[in-house]
Amino acid sequence: MKKKSKWLDEYSRPNQNAGQQPRQEKAYFGYRRVPAHEKAQWVRDHFNTVAKRYDLMNTLLSLGIHHLWKRTAVRTMALNPGDRVLDVCGGTGDLAILAARYTGESGQIIVYDINRAMIEAGRHKIHGSLLRKCVWFVQGDAEHLPFPDGYFDAAMVGFGIRNVTHMDLGFNEMCRILKPGAKMMCLEFSKPTAPLFRWLYDLYSFYFMPLLGGIVAGSYKAYLHLTESIRTFVLPDKLTDMIERAGFSRITIRKLTNGIAIIHMATKD
Repeated sequence: MKKKSKWLDEYSRPNQNAGQQPRQEKAYFGYRRVPAHEKAQWVRDHFNTVAKRYDLMNTLLSLGIHHLWKRTAVRTMALNPGDRVLDVCGGTGDLAILAARYTGESGQIIVYDINRAMIEAGRHKIHGSLLRKCVWFVQGDAEHLPFPDGYFDAAMVGFGIRNVTHMDLGFNEMCRILKPGAKMMCLEFSKPTAPLFRWLYDLYSFYFMPLLGGIVAGSYKAYLHLTESIRTFVLPDKLTDMIERAGFSRITIRKLTNGIAIIHMATKD
């Protein structure tokens, strides 16, 4: 357990981000080090495995708390009717659907994700509703956004930036496509604050989560990878530095559920 639940130390963490200069030849996929140019394919294969049961597993594994985290994160963005919003690494569209409640029919929400299986798993959520007019799904790489400079009023990424090979490029691109003064929200997993709570979280993550993943989603390894990817992800202060270097300012951090999840909110200069 002690070896399995290793959170990378402060020396190791900066090197795990293939997005830092100079570019690293290796990137983390869970605890595994893979060639950086292959990580995107590893991510695609991973989400192909879990896409059909992704939403169900999120609810089961978080005991439904992820819905509260997402509602809180979107509410913090203070979106307005008619806003254009980009949901980077948007998956099955949970954040986009929440955002549409604020932007209304006159708004435009684009769910942008690299994985076709995740997009297809989310399309049914807007079928037969007015959301189909304002929520669009687009497949693509977060490091190369096919949108013009200054097009969006807001951008968000929920539980997806850690899967981007070069995270700095992802943030740079989000900054580029935003209007001056626009908001960027990043919701991600992090390291729980209290030691006892962190120990219980490790126990739950390394034993119960993969077991349930094997039973319900048919993939023990996929949910072990989820656990490992959280522990190799940069801590909040390092993520703040990365967001600032991308061109954002007025960065705030909000911890959720003892720091299991964290909201970074920033403004484009």
